[in-house]
Amino acid sequence: MTGETHDHQAERQAERLDMVEVQIARRGISDGRVLAAMRKVPRHRFVPPEQQPFAYDDGPLPIGFSQTISQPYIVALMTELARPKPGDRALDIGTGSGYQAAILASLVGEVRSIEIIEPLARRAAKTLADLGITNVHVKHGDGYEGWPDLAPFDIILLAAAPEQIPHPLVSQLGPGGRLVLPIGRFQQELLLIERLEDGEIRESRITPVAFVPMTGKAEGLGPSG
Repeated sequence: MTGETHDHQAERQAERLDMVEVQIARRGISDGRVLAAMRKVPRHRFVPPEQQPFAYDDGPLPIGFSQTISQPYIVALMTELARPKPGDRALDIGTGSGYQAAILASLVGEVRSIEIIEPLARRAAKTLADLGITNVHVKHGDGYEGWPDLAPFDIILLAAAPEQIPHPLVSQLGPGGRLVLPIGRFQQELLLIERLEDGEIRESRITPVAFVPMTGKAEGLGPSG
């Protein structure tokens, strides 16, 4: 970490510590590495200036273009479900503000992130660079197809809700890989999809959630595909 990054970590640190204790740890998130990442990454740097006073509140916030930065608890939950390890390669679909990518960046070896809204992709890349985060690579594109040229991935996180599971993403999971995503239109659930070491796919339903809908190719695919 650069000295500049340490300075950023010091900004509003007391608010982050309170956020993690009250909103995250007390709700059952117990992975020490995930909690440390949530304490470290300055969430206020990932929201527009007018939203910065509310950056450590318990909820999502608008970031422009009808998109949001997810509730801190949901970011922590999805990250914990992914079980990140230091050498993992992660794919983050729906970069948005870049906050989820920044959390992952401190937990894995490399993060590839795809954002369908080009101005958000550019802004997230700049924010990450300004914070000295160098192991996240952001590109503008439709994340439905994933990033097949760089597959397989150990972790895939999806921050927008399709109506059906994007099978290209499942196919890009390596052995032991984990895909965490919301699914549904009016009623959404968070799913964990695991590729076991023998290649078998296992699905687990976690909790009701509310995410923005996945756009692009996913819009043309209903619940049955």
